[in-house]
Amino acid sequence: MQDTFYAKGKGNNGFLKNLEVCSFNNLDGNCGMFQMALYKTEAGKYYLYGCCFGGTQNGVMISDVTDPYNPKFVKHFELLDPREYPTTTCPKLQIADDLMIVAMSCGSGPGELVDQPGKDEVKCEAGIRIYSLKNDPENPEFLGGWDCGLKHVLGVHRFMYNGGRYVHLSSDCVGFEGMIYRIVDIEDPTHPVEVGRWWRPDQYADGYPDREFDPGAPHVPAFMDKGWLHGPPFVRDGIAYCGWGGAGLVVLDVHDVTRPKCLGELKLMPAFSSELSGARTHTALPLPGRDLVVCQNEGERFQFFTPDKIKRAQALNNLHMIDVSDPKHPTLIAEFPYPEVPEAFPYQNFNVAGLGVPGPFGPHNIHEPMSNKPWLEQRGDRLYCCYFHAGLRVYDVSDPYYIKEIAYFIPPNPNKKPEESYFPNFPGPRLAVTEDLVVDERGYIIIDALDDGFYILKMKEN
Repeated sequence: MQDTFYAKGKGNNGFLKNLEVCSFNNLDGNCGMFQMALYKTEAGKYYLYGCCFGGTQNGVMISDVTDPYNPKFVKHFELLDPREYPTTTCPKLQIADDLMIVAMSCGSGPGELVDQPGKDEVKCEAGIRIYSLKNDPENPEFLGGWDCGLKHVLGVHRFMYNGGRYVHLSSDCVGFEGMIYRIVDIEDPTHPVEVGRWWRPDQYADGYPDREFDPGAPHVPAFMDKGWLHGPPFVRDGIAYCGWGGAGLVVLDVHDVTRPKCLGELKLMPAFSSELSGARTHTALPLPGRDLVVCQNEGERFQFFTPDKIKRAQALNNLHMIDVSDPKHPTLIAEFPYPEVPEAFPYQNFNVAGLGVPGPFGPHNIHEPMSNKPWLEQRGDRLYCCYFHAGLRVYDVSDPYYIKEIAYFIPPNPNKKPEESYFPNFPGPRLAVTEDLVVDERGYIIIDALDDGFYILKMKEN
């Protein structure tokens, strides 16, 4: 077999079914990307923005993806001086209404990802920053910021912005353990103001006598089991669907943003979510035009582990189809199938890949269509998911009870020496890991990978 243009060494081509790889871009070769967002200008140019992940840089990577067969890296955009803010990162971002909003974080998170010695002595930022893309999308203009009220914490993680006045955040908050739902009004983007919040009762630590906790503590398994908002709070028609960690799916009425009210809940743990995995309930995505929500339990990157760290079988982390026609009674109606294992895959399955013992295998991010982002694909009959170690998976969900996998792409392994890796201290197997994806209205699928750049793909014609 002839090596592909995106191969990472002889015979290291990855695995492909019913998809075409249009291009690969290595950015500037100094770091990868975490969450990505697309923006289409009035002139019809498509820009890809991605939060830096690993490597020697922080900030946002900007690329021109107007031609999906010839994407061009534009620049690394730095939000803060890293010498002044050495522990502040920006893991997530959203773009709508010509605004780029970036989450700011300065601590906490899984210990394997965050190592910040001496953090208490340095300046940091935890909240959001707002930039305008309207005049010059290659040079975002800073407008203003909002502070979550705490230092040296995760700050803001996943959030939703679909344009308009309100940003829906998962955020740390003074007096609360774990991230809660906070709604920020950005009608004046130079002076954002919080207007509403909601939390589960057991998160309100200040409401319990003699209760103490460290808001900057690592997100170890015991913490991950708790009910805290991973997010984003995904809002549609005044209803917010929230992946609330160990508490499962939480459905809120946010017609009055100053007073969110709980409508219903569906707990997905302990049957699902493994001990060593990430967010117990990660995202709750309402499918466009349907009374259906897809939730997933996050898996974890096998690079974090050596086989001796895994002492017992890990529970299933999976994608779930949930009926929300009655938001007061969300109902689990179907499970997504296990990702197809390619015939030539060097391991028996994805659970034992590279480790030889069952690891915390599972999905990560899914494509998130939003009504006020017309440059995104808005299909309600198809779901796209990036698994950590099973690559991109495409599903036909037209029948919510009979979900069919129709395509996949597992990228080639990064094939880097430890000193070349963006994460040189990870002890586990260096398998290909996909992190995030976005699908544009032309049908082009963009995925990014740990220790790598980004790929652009499209479905093969039948």
